Amino acid sequence: MTDLSSALQLAAPEVTLAVGGLVLLMIGAFAGEKATRLVSGLSVLLLLVATALTVTGPLGLAFGGTYIADPLSVYGKALIFLSSAVAIILGDGWMHRNKIAKFEYPVLIVLASVGMGMMASSGDLISLYIGIEMHSLALYVLAAYRRDSLVASEAGLKYFVLGALSSGILLYGASLIYGFAGSMKFDEIAAFASNNPGPGLIFGMVFLIAGLAFKVSAAPFHMWTPDVYQGAPTPVVALFATAPKVAAMILIARVLIDGFNLAHFQWAQVIILISLISFAVGAFGGLMQKDIQRLLAYSSIINIGYALLGVAAGTELGVQAMLMFMTLYVIDQFGFFAVLLSLSRNGRPIRNISDLAGLKQDRPVTAIALTILSLSAVGIPPLSGFWGKFYVFGAAADAGYWMAGVAGLVASVVAAFYYLRLIKMMWFDAPATEVKTDKAPLEAQWIAWAAAAFAFPVVIVALAWLEPLTKAAAAGVGVG
Repeated sequence: MTDLSSALQLAAPEVTLAVGGLVLLMIGAFAGEKATRLVSGLSVLLLLVATALTVTGPLGLAFGGTYIADPLSVYGKALIFLSSAVAIILGDGWMHRNKIAKFEYPVLIVLASVGMGMMASSGDLISLYIGIEMHSLALYVLAAYRRDSLVASEAGLKYFVLGALSSGILLYGASLIYGFAGSMKFDEIAAFASNNPGPGLIFGMVFLIAGLAFKVSAAPFHMWTPDVYQGAPTPVVALFATAPKVAAMILIARVLIDGFNLAHFQWAQVIILISLISFAVGAFGGLMQKDIQRLLAYSSIINIGYALLGVAAGTELGVQAMLMFMTLYVIDQFGFFAVLLSLSRNGRPIRNISDLAGLKQDRPVTAIALTILSLSAVGIPPLSGFWGKFYVFGAAADAGYWMAGVAGLVASVVAAFYYLRLIKMMWFDAPATEVKTDKAPLEAQWIAWAAAAFAFPVVIVALAWLEPLTKAAAAGVGVG
């Protein structure tokens, strides 16, 4: 009983979210749609409680080493749970304004957070798969949230079918690894790989990487991303672009560095190749987009390429750079989506890039916020996007992958075109119609400005406390 109570104490964040999510589901089921605001508020509170339990909880191994509570998981889950809470806050007002608010939206995010937390704390291939499927099932439903929309239904179906395909690829890789290594645990796989890094094990590892790459929408496994981003409601896309990507990146770092550290040369080549393809697809694919959410889909692809450079380094500095990049990336993404959620014309959400034309005339403050966030995404110093790229390029160069870093810089220059096009639209183009942009709700305005403010020089001060946190997180991985 002592071992069980200790294990439950270590897994308290996930247990709290799972039990709380079921309670909220019952409240919504019995109270109906009138309880939507209450369920949303309680969901945010529940995620904040889970964050507090994560930060203050003990460290160690649970359930026979299948669950790991270490500095890496603590940092990752805190970022995941806070991102999920922000996604609920952003979505609640937007859903009500567009008359599609349902209590299932926050409940599904809470249940997805259980799986994402499990991904960050996975210690073997079984817990890895359980975490992925737990969060994926909730995300499939969220993608098709607007059941009356053919585009949303198509997005949900594509995500589900391709997600099932990626799960099959991942399971095939996991079965090969288990067949050759004789164990599911990352530490035992690492011990086997140190003596027998044969082709069978490497073959299984490549399949495992392919399945995980799908979850972060890294090219060439990105085929679901543009369509799902376009079809899903904007608040749901804000969630897709943040918390699940953090969970998957931490999982990739843990699997490869904890389980295959001594086969670094083999898997680093695969990760570098995926990064280079992501640079090309994300940079050039975004040039042709007219829908803002599809544009952000290609932006996410190229940014995942940058984050994978940190993982490819296979060092403590590389993991730290990846965590730094993902943290700043999440902040910028929430800023972008807060601005999008605050914009509407004639009562309808803005979706096309051309709708931003002339934004400075009736919403100059919002235009300034979106300009700051766009320049941050380009990587203009001293904005947060610059520091994120600075760290991952530095880690890649330190590990000897400076050519991949150069390719990333070139891709960043190409991608700058579509961010600068947004700025041009807002400040120099005349609006296509005389219809003015609707006034934004107060909560959407302050969230957008908070993100824009953090992207500006405030981030220089923030790095003073952010870097020690990421160093502590990187120390939780068996690198260096």
